[in-house]
Amino acid sequence: MLDARQLEALAAVIEHRGFGPAAQTLNLTLAAVSLRIKALEEHLGQRLLVRGKTVRATAAGQALLAHVKQLRLMEADLLGGLQGGGAKDGARWQSLSVAINADSVASWFLPGVAPLLQRHRLLLEIVIDDQDHTHDALKSGDVIGCVTTLAEPMRGCVAEPLGVMRYRCVAAPDVVQRCRTPRGAVSPHQLLAHPAIIFNRKDALQDAFLAQHFGLKQPNYPRHFAPAVDAFELAIELGLGWGMVPEQDLANRPGLQEVLPGATVDVALYWQHWARESASAQRLTEAVKAAARESLPPLT
Repeated sequence: MLDARQLEALAAVIEHRGFGPAAQTLNLTLAAVSLRIKALEEHLGQRLLVRGKTVRATAAGQALLAHVKQLRLMEADLLGGLQGGGAKDGARWQSLSVAINADSVASWFLPGVAPLLQRHRLLLEIVIDDQDHTHDALKSGDVIGCVTTLAEPMRGCVAEPLGVMRYRCVAAPDVVQRCRTPRGAVSPHQLLAHPAIIFNRKDALQDAFLAQHFGLKQPNYPRHFAPAVDAFELAIELGLGWGMVPEQDLANRPGLQEVLPGATVDVALYWQHWARESASAQRLTEAVKAAARESLPPLT
């Protein structure tokens, strides 16, 4: 049996990124926290933390953090059931952490899960990251589920298909016009003379578009970075450059035109979550899958 006090000490150090903040949170001395973690490492026969200027978890420490978070959720579900459950006044709020790409959060995720959150008094902590990288937060134990492009289930996890996010390359009308030849064809040379508007440095949708539709591999072109959905789309509307926008957003952006009409980049999305879930996490998983079915084209 693992010692619950030792596990909580480990989780506190990882979550608060240091022994001092963890000791304050647990109302313990620094020495007591250190001794509990040392005892846990000796019991398991391996290091759980990398100690230095900053403290970080080893792979084993990350696995134990995920275990602690599962235990917390299961305990909260149990207590909720013993107290009558439901969304009655006085029922305990419960927090769930998830990692999602920004486009999914705004377009289908939040509208789809909002009724569940209100009905069961669930709080979301949303970690925003590129869909190719959200699984890192699940792997580290920081979240209980993620919207990701990773189809292969990670260790201890389940990967469930959600559907396809379809993107189109768009720009302001005058930018689109300047990207065309006198005969009306799109000139990739002219397109790349204009900056691309990119969400962040992890965003590879523009490169995928150029590779799929023009056969260009890692071309060099100027880029603006705008890591906020509204600012990203506004920058395109203002004529600062071209960018990849979710298909479902275009109805709300009449000022944007397709650079290459009909050309899309389809991104397959999956919901990865712990195989062993608490009741609240299971409800969230079902709500996420239902929301995706309502809003996303299915995977083929």
